[in-house]
Parts: sequence; structure tokens; C-alpha cells
Amino acid sequence: MSVYLNPDEPEVTAGLGAEFGLTADEYKTACEIVGRTPTWTELGIFSVMWSEHCSYKSSRVHLKRLPTEGPQVVLGPGENAGAVDIGDGLCAVFKMESHNHPSFIEPVQGAATGVGGILRDVFTMGARPVALLNSLRFGSLSRPQNRYLFSHVVEGISHYGNCVGVPTVGGEVYFNDIYNQNCLVNAMCVGIARSDRLFMGVAKGVGNPVMYVGAKTGRDGIHGATMASEEFGENEEKRPTVQVGDPFTEKLLIEACMELMAQDHIEGIQDMGAAGLTSSSCEMASRAGTGIEMILDDVPCREEGMTPYEMMLSESQERMLLVARPGHEDAVRAIFEKWDLEAAVVGKVTDDGMLRLKFQGNTVCEIPVHPLAEQAPRYERPMAVPEYLDALQAFDPHSLAEPKDFNEVLLALLAAPTIASKEWVFGQYDHMVQVNTEVPPGSDAAVLRIRDENGNDTGRHLAMTTDCNSRHCMLNPYTGAALAVAECARNIVASGGRPLGITDCMNFGNPERPDIMWQFAMAVEGISDACKALDAPVVSGNVSLYNETLGQGIYPTPTIGMVGIVENGRSPVTASFKDDGDIIVLVGTTADDLGGSEYLAVWHSREQGLPPQLDLTRARATNDAVLKLMDTGCVKSCHDLAEGGLAVALAESAIGGRIGCQVGIESNGLRRDEVLFSESPSRFILTVSPANRDVMTETLTESGVAFAELGWVRGDRIQMGIDRKLTVDVALAAAADTFKNSIAKTLEGGAGS
Repeated sequence: MSVYLNPDEPEVTAGLGAEFGLTADEYKTACEIVGRTPTWTELGIFSVMWSEHCSYKSSRVHLKRLPTEGPQVVLGPGENAGAVDIGDGLCAVFKMESHNHPSFIEPVQGAATGVGGILRDVFTMGARPVALLNSLRFGSLSRPQNRYLFSHVVEGISHYGNCVGVPTVGGEVYFNDIYNQNCLVNAMCVGIARSDRLFMGVAKGVGNPVMYVGAKTGRDGIHGATMASEEFGENEEKRPTVQVGDPFTEKLLIEACMELMAQDHIEGIQDMGAAGLTSSSCEMASRAGTGIEMILDDVPCREEGMTPYEMMLSESQERMLLVARPGHEDAVRAIFEKWDLEAAVVGKVTDDGMLRLKFQGNTVCEIPVHPLAEQAPRYERPMAVPEYLDALQAFDPHSLAEPKDFNEVLLALLAAPTIASKEWVFGQYDHMVQVNTEVPPGSDAAVLRIRDENGNDTGRHLAMTTDCNSRHCMLNPYTGAALAVAECARNIVASGGRPLGITDCMNFGNPERPDIMWQFAMAVEGISDACKALDAPVVSGNVSLYNETLGQGIYPTPTIGMVGIVENGRSPVTASFKDDGDIIVLVGTTADDLGGSEYLAVWHSREQGLPPQLDLTRARATNDAVLKLMDTGCVKSCHDLAEGGLAVALAESAIGGRIGCQVGIESNGLRRDEVLFSESPSRFILTVSPANRDVMTETLTESGVAFAELGWVRGDRIQMGIDRKLTVDVALAAAADTFKNSIAKTLEGGAGS
């Protein structure tokens, strides 16, 4: 069958292929696959499917080293989302995705459609979305552009999540000048499904009808996947590549898909995300070892005169592609018409392994599916240790003089946007919709009730969090990535949960630079080792490369999202102090880990030194000991130690509980700033009532972990003594005002600039 060449379309050449992001070798391979010069539409299809964003051509060789199996894993990587067992025949389905480039170009729609896309990744599996989280990175709020991006990204997340009716329950926000030209917007969704009713993105059954459902196709988002696989240049206008979302349509789509999946009408289903109709059709056919033929005249379009190229590359939102069972087309149509959504038969499954597109009676595309979807070029790119690293790591924090006033240091850290309360952010999110949120944003992890498919409370809870310290990863990507996994695990444990699994979102610069590729490979190794040690396999993930503008890349940011289960009759635990007279206990050991700390960055304006050293065996033992103590029911509050160290953790728990603390700490040979602000991992502060002191002491002693009683929850001041000398003495009200209002005041103060 000959392919129609439209005389009105540009002539396809290697030069045009280069404009579409294909190298000379990639263009040559595409020609060999089709056995001729590709058509304009075919070239567009190759360009998006072989983009870094869709093919992972620079990262797959490294990602294979991640641990993806375990008794709790129901479904690992390879589908739209992964799943872990949570009991009673249910599983948690979750995934994290990036929407970095679109959010920098158009922050409201970029962030909003990032939320919409990750929702579809989860409910296309048959899981009802129960929670959204995010991980955000921006440049300094002293710059007007960063204030604009920050406020509008939050607006986009808030608008979409609130309207679609899924609670946004957690996340993190970091600020650093390195993100001035490349903000990061990573969105995570968690859903719950029956483990025996997961749906896959496969085009099974030769002759089965292929159906398009959801919103109509427009011209928004064309070449979005290609744009996400490029670094930015100067004064580039890429706004037309950003998708436009409609959360109200997405809500209808969720309900229609849930109703559809409760019946026996379909063989496979996949959302139209990056690369739209192209990726969904190719990937579904490739996974099933089949082909797909589509009549593009039947694709519902909202704009006149759309071409095959535009229909296949559009990334219009709120759309799904499904393979129906024979004779069930009318039943599928009826469900989607009930929810006021489009539903059209646009093709069929074939047995020849081809993606064949017809338009106005002509065949306009004919490409072998498997090479297109699975045989994109795989690169083992050169790697080299960054030249700057030795000098940065060699810095000795002991060379700096200790501060004269530790009260000022603590307040400065509490005011720093990375540490300060994110209430300005999560206050805009509806975190109580669906009424399952037990622990809302602001504690270590969000915790939700688990309900079965009939809405009954199972008595167990799902804990979830996102984490990554990009500065640690810059100074040592292996250790920094492992620390991110470990901090996620501590957040889950501090909330009463046992880690189950992770999703990752690997945000890096240009992989064609050997130093960036080395960072990526080392981060993968760090994640792998930490996941194995902490029994939290990787079940899904995403890679976002080319986060770089004019040669300036971001810090390596391998964001981790983790899900855990609160079981054994435990009640969820929060970070806030509870009652006057409770005993404050530090679990874990403090070392001289000031390298890469928030203290060095905020107080000394330095991002240098070695990041905290992580002992994974100790990390697992400490987590297990805290959970064992929680099983006794005596833990009243628990908070992990991270940015800002012990001093900030104590202040956060005091502010959250609206009650002060009086603690005394032994220095054990450390400097005072190390005692207070070291970011040594594998540490928690927790509180117990005096009546449970013996239970606490006996349980932690038997567990073999280091611990020390520091003092009491008491009064209206935050007081910390070192070696029996008062070192920090700050009014709780002053600390709370600084912590809670810092971001809002910064935004208000810069509103006119």
C-alpha cells in the first residue's frame, strides 16, 4: 500500500529532521524503518516518539539498575503507573511526572496540565485518585520573575486539583538561584484500586475497535514532548507548545472511566499524555505485539481543518484511547455520552504490526509499531566527574567562625523560604475533599484513611511524601539521592507508616554533557542502594532532562515520592508537640554534618563541603526501632530531622503544637553550630509522657539504637542549652510569626517590583 504524499506539506529531508530534534543517524534509521523517506506526518511521529521525553534514550541503560521487585509490588515500571499491595485485595497506584518546561513558559497552564496528566496516569489503571502531591523548585524570591512563576504555578496546581475534586495533601518547595531559568514542577498522584482489576495500556484482540474518548482534539501542545527534550535558548517563544487544561472535563472523564472499568467492556486503555494520540496508539500496540489502523477523519476535533500531523501530535488534555471488546461500542458510547464526553470509534487493532493512518481516503502514515515504540536509539553517553566537585567537597566548615548570636541564626533559618512554613502554598489547596485526609499538609507525611471499593473504612492508613535535597545531590549525587530516599522513609516512619515503594522524577540538565550524565548515573546508584536497604522498590518514575538554559543547568534533582502503610493498629502520628510536661527524646546520632547544609547556605552564603554521610544499615535499624516504639502506643509526636537540623526540628514541633520546649544537649566534642544545625540523617525527635518513660527506654535500648532524653515540652519559649549553657532562647510567638509568615511577607514586599 502506497503512502500519500501531500504536495502542500514541506519536503522531508535530513535537515528538516534536525529541526525536529532528530540526529543524522536517527533520521537515517527512521528512513530504514519505513523503507523510504518519511512523510511530514511520519517525521513528526518519529520526532516525538524518539524524543528524550518519550524514549528515555539517554537514561534507560542506567534505569535498569533500579530495584523494581518485592513481595509488596503488584505492578512495577512499564505501565502508566506502578502499584503496591495495601491489604484486603487493594493496591495503591502511584506515579510522579515532570511538567518543568511548560510551567516555565506558562506557569498556570503548565502546572495545571501537569496535575491533569498525572491524574490520568493513575485512573487509566483503574484506580480512583485519592491524593495529589507535588515537588517544586524556584529561583530566589528576590527576583520578580521567580515570584511570578511561584505564585502562578501554585495557582495552576490549586485550580486544577480543587476543581477536579482530588485533595492536594503534601509536597515540598525549595528555592535556589540555580533554578532562576529552569523551575521544576513535579506532580504526583496516588490512587486506590482492586489488585485484580488493574487495566493495562494494551491493544489486544485483532479486529477489536479502537475508540477515542474524552475531550476534543485541538492545536494546543503540538510538539510538547519535543520541547520538553530541549534546553532553552535566549528569547525563545514556545507558548503554543503548552497544553490547556479543563479540570471540570477531567472530573467527568474520571467518573466515566470508573463506570466503564466497573463493567466488562474494554481490553485496554491509555491516556493521551506526552505525544498525544501518537504515543498512546503506538505504545498500546507495541505492548500487545499488534498493529493499529486509524481513520483520522473520525477523530473528534474542536478546530476546523486539522491535519493528520496536528491530530497525531496534539497534546490536548482530558483524552483517552481504549480498545473495546467487539460489540461493546454502543455500551462505551452510552457511558461517555452520559457524562457529556466524546466517544468515537476511530480504528481497529490489526495483526500486521503497523501504525497505519488514513485521512480523506488516503494512507498518510505507515510505520512498523515495535521499532517506533521500542527501538528508539539507546545512548551510553560519556560520563566525567564535574571539574568543580573536588574544590567544593574540600571545603571545611570548621574554617568558619561560630555565630555570636544563635537566636538570630535560628530565626534566619526559620525565615528562609526553603525551611519556612509552606502554609501560603497548601492553604490554597483543598486537602479535605473526599474527607479521607487524616494528617493534612504541614507534618512529615500526609496520611489518608484507606476505604474499600464500597467506601468502608479498612482501619488502615496510607502515608505519602515527596523529598529531595538538591544541594546535597550537587555535592555528591550518589549520597544526595540516597539521602532523598532515606528522608522519605523517615517522613513515612515519623507518621507511623512502613515504607512500601517509591516513584521517582529524575530532573537533570543536558545529558550530552559528560558531567551531567555522571550525575545521573550516580544518582541512580544512590537510589538503588537506598531502596534495597529500606525495602522500598521503585514501581514507577519519570526522567526530565535538558533542564538547562544557555548552558546553565539545574542542580541534579532526583525527586522521590514514597508511599507507606500505617498498620498494626497504629494511629497516625504528627510532628507537633502535644502536652506540657512530655519528655523530648532524640533518636539517632548527631555528627559534624554541616557540609551542604541550609545553615551554611543561609548564614554563611556557602554551598560547599561534603553532604551528610548516610549509613543505610543504621537508617533501617533506626526506622524499625521508632516503629517498634510506636507499636507500644506511647509516642505522642514524632518529627524527622532534615534541613536546619535539630534546632529547626524542635522549633517546628513547638510552633506546630503551640507550646515551647526546654532542652539540654551534650556536645560530645562537636561545635555548637554542629550540635544545633548539623543535618546528620537517621534522626528523629519524639515525645512521650513521663508515665511512659520506662517503656520508651526499654524499647529503644532493646533495639540497639542511640537515643537521649533532651528535656521537656514546656512554656512559651524555645530554649536550648548546650553543655548546660543556654545557647538558644527565643519566644515561641516570635519564632512562629517568622516561620509562618515569611513567604507571604516576601511575596507582598516584592509585589511592586
